[in-house]
Amino acid sequence: MTTAFDAVVLAGGAARRLGGVDKPGVRVGGRALLDRVLAACAGAGRTVVVGDPRPTVRPVRWTREQPAGTGPVAALDAGAGALRPRDPGSAGPGVDGTDAETGASSGAGASSGPSSGAGAGAGAGASAGAGAGTSAGAGPAAGAGVGAAAGGPAGARAGAGAARARAGAGAGAVGLPGAEAVLVLSADLPFLDEATVHRLLAALDAEPEAEAALLTDADGRDQPLVAVYRAGPLRRALDELRNAHDGLGNLPLRLLAAGLRVVRVPAGPDEASASFDCDTWEDIATARARIRDHGAVLDEWITAVKTELGLDLDVDTGVLLDLARDAAHGVARPAAPLTTFLVGYAAAKAAEDGTAPAEAVAEAARKAAALAQRWAAEQDEAG
Repeated sequence: MTTAFDAVVLAGGAARRLGGVDKPGVRVGGRALLDRVLAACAGAGRTVVVGDPRPTVRPVRWTREQPAGTGPVAALDAGAGALRPRDPGSAGPGVDGTDAETGASSGAGASSGPSSGAGAGAGAGASAGAGAGTSAGAGPAAGAGVGAAAGGPAGARAGAGAARARAGAGAGAVGLPGAEAVLVLSADLPFLDEATVHRLLAALDAEPEAEAALLTDADGRDQPLVAVYRAGPLRRALDELRNAHDGLGNLPLRLLAAGLRVVRVPAGPDEASASFDCDTWEDIATARARIRDHGAVLDEWITAVKTELGLDLDVDTGVLLDLARDAAHGVARPAAPLTTFLVGYAAAKAAEDGTAPAEAVAEAARKAAALAQRWAAEQDEAG
């Protein structure tokens, strides 16, 4: 996959069906909905969140449509505007690392604020009004099906690794012109993951003439808030809508795709819930119950713990569970949590000496498991 991308996350809705609560901050599986979505787009070079600033698990750029609350198309326009690079002929800044930290503003009719990170408050930003650029020639919408990107757990892990690599590269290049593609997401998608994002980007790579890749749900419905758009056509389509409707306020997002050449990406069997959004308390209850399901709860818990502790480490839960079982059965039940704690501590020490963290965990677990098995063998001999 070659398409570099930025991300726009829409998080400024009124949440009327939730009684006006702070929906992006509602927790599912111990993590805020917004933080879950930010984890899914961790491979973005730059991430803009359209909404009111708040602490987040990783630094993002904040902006807001003006006036606030005028709908998803206006919000997307504000987010896309905040991604625009510095115009050499303009005194206004683009969005780069320095501007983001100082809260300097940019964007089309948007107010932009500073980056925020975990545990850090975010200040209000200043307003700006740079217009979006245009390009000619809108193509007709097309509904081509795509068999994109390798699926399965191995593909998902590979995709996540590549995404993290791009994130590292993007972090040092945020002052450069914007990426070729813009990933657009809603902030209330509890089951979205990096594998789904990767499939959308791969679909765009596979169809050079496509201007957008949209996820479709199990019923074949387009999901314009789980989509990736080529940056130029996205700005063009927004300008065309602005001109046709004398503004972008309160327009439905489906109008955006109608003016673009679209490739549709059916949700795979492991992605059936990727577009599930939390609009009501019933939706939130459903999401919380599903995350606690026996088949998913362990992975969800490990991810939540890693996020809470600030760890970027692929943990082989099978190895650790086997170790815990061997320690519990071969020594004593309390030996299981104590042993896994010591393995983690030993792995951290090894990582300080230059060993890759995942390899350090695997090696420490192997040694501890072998010890537990020897311990059990001696008990069998004594018996």
